[in-house]
Amino acid sequence: MISKLIGKFKGFYYMEKAKDALKNEEGQALVEYALILALVAIVAIVALGILGGHVSNTFNAINNKLSTVGNGV
Repeated sequence: MISKLIGKFKGFYYMEKAKDALKNEEGQALVEYALILALVAIVAIVALGILGGHVSNTFNAINNKLSTVGNGV
């Protein structure tokens, strides 16, 4: 009888430890995902700043060629 109670107590103890470890890892994962998201946002902003003019010029050139094709020229 006492050995069963001790076994249940150990199981409860380890279960609580596992829950605590899981809670701590979730917090760390959330911070890691936030840092990755911030890094991706910074890279995207820098890339758009550098390539923005080139992309705009390319779309304007395509638009001009499509408008001349649409006019039957």
